[in-house]
Amino acid sequence: MPPRALRPVGIFLVDKPAGPSSFALVADQRRRTRARTGHAGTLDPFATGLLLLLSGAATRLAPCFVGLDKRYVTDVALTATTSTGDPEGDVVERRDPPSLADLEARLAALRGEIELPIPAASAVKVGGERAYRLARRGVAVEMPLRRSRVDALDVITYSGDPNAVDSVRLDLRVSSGTYVRSIAQALGGHCRTLRRTEIGPFSVSEADPERLIPPSAALARLPAEQLGRVPDAVHASVLELEGKPADDGAPRA
Repeated sequence: MPPRALRPVGIFLVDKPAGPSSFALVADQRRRTRARTGHAGTLDPFATGLLLLLSGAATRLAPCFVGLDKRYVTDVALTATTSTGDPEGDVVERRDPPSLADLEARLAALRGEIELPIPAASAVKVGGERAYRLARRGVAVEMPLRRSRVDALDVITYSGDPNAVDSVRLDLRVSSGTYVRSIAQALGGHCRTLRRTEIGPFSVSEADPERLIPPSAALARLPAEQLGRVPDAVHASVLELEGKPADDGAPRA
């Protein structure tokens, strides 16, 4: 059984490297603090960037931090699609690079409210089973559509020339639950890299795995609708533990 101490209580901002799973970072933080530890949204192993890790009693506040808008930077290869929508999958189709004008038209169609298929390599359940498990067995399924909101989808730079764009780097601002891999596939390619730079008011530039943000400071940055996702009594019980040091006598649950 993992330790379930309620202190230290707060939020860690962590800059995830490529390779390890988000759950590996949660487990590492749990071992380091000896406290109950959770997250407010994961990243795929190949992706990098911001994770919000909730420590101790702050895990009770998870609904406040889940569902925040996200910001990403991604490099999209436009000459091939893969089975996973990222560099870890097999190439499914190769194609000629689009022109810059073509690319801009595709991007325009993906701004605003959109509906795209969820990637087959995802944890969404299809017929009661995780989609990625079906994909690993080679079972082809029709993936459900997910509605999401794309507030910004901007070109940072591209490689190639205006008549043949091989890859593009994009800056995206999207609603929670948006699959950037689905956007890459809709553009006719796949994500070569993916980095999450913001979650709501929190930025990866603030990331420091040794710095514990007190719950009161973190909550003060959230909009009222997020705060209302947790009862006032829960807020009060968590804030009561704020600032108290973690020790062998720390409450456990």
